[in-house]
Amino acid sequence: MKRLYISDLDGTLLTSQQTVAEKSAEILNRCIGEGAYFTFATARSVYSAKPMTESININVPCILMNGVSIYDLENDKYIKNEFIPAQACEEIINVFESYDVRCFMYKICKEVLTAHFTEMNSEVMRQFAQERKRKFRKPFVQCQRFEKADDIVYFTTTGEHGLLLPLKKEIDLINGADCAFYEDTYTGEWYLEVFSSRASKYNGVKFLSEKYGFEQITCFGDNLNDIPMFNASDYRVAVENAKPEVKELADDVTASNNEDGVALWLEKNCKTINNRNISFRYNI
Repeated sequence: MKRLYISDLDGTLLTSQQTVAEKSAEILNRCIGEGAYFTFATARSVYSAKPMTESININVPCILMNGVSIYDLENDKYIKNEFIPAQACEEIINVFESYDVRCFMYKICKEVLTAHFTEMNSEVMRQFAQERKRKFRKPFVQCQRFEKADDIVYFTTTGEHGLLLPLKKEIDLINGADCAFYEDTYTGEWYLEVFSSRASKYNGVKFLSEKYGFEQITCFGDNLNDIPMFNASDYRVAVENAKPEVKELADDVTASNNEDGVALWLEKNCKTINNRNISFRYNI
């Protein structure tokens, strides 16, 4: 049986220091070398996700920005993107403006992802941009006002639960849009992320399964935005530090993200693929 193992990053595969532990990388690469198919699904963009996972020999395209993009890390190219319909974009922009909440708006044009903003009016936004520009050279573009377009894939903002919940409820009513609303693993602030209704970790997992012929999916997660991925998988593993709602849906619980939980579970349970051909990455 052809199996895919797919892990969330922050709070699951990554430690609290936002790194892949050396022990985890060693175990995962050994399993991959023995024939396991392994990748990740994350809310992160390619700018941070790729360097943060470079110690792992990922051999299946990954899921980025909660399912917006399927990305081929080996060849540095997007396989599929889900763009937000122009009318939905206009309505989303109106919701943010009506509540006077600032956000980042992401576009993909000619294979390049850029983050646009009108104003960084909070320390959280400034730190978010500064870290990604400094560490990952992520491009940020300032504009006077957001305008609807056909190359927009994502909106994201961070703040208090009570501030963002009304926006989430209004965006839920917009045809062609969907969102993820969850507590940040590191700061305790809440993330509101908006994307096409066709984009989700659920659809991303289904796409990989169908395109590459996987017969069974095992996933690993910790947070509320991993629930769609859990729903798309045959076997679900929560790390010990996972939210109670995620543990409740899990078939198994492994050690925490700071104790190599994903790698140790895989080492114990991974089945070697028979008659495998892994001379070339993505030869699946």
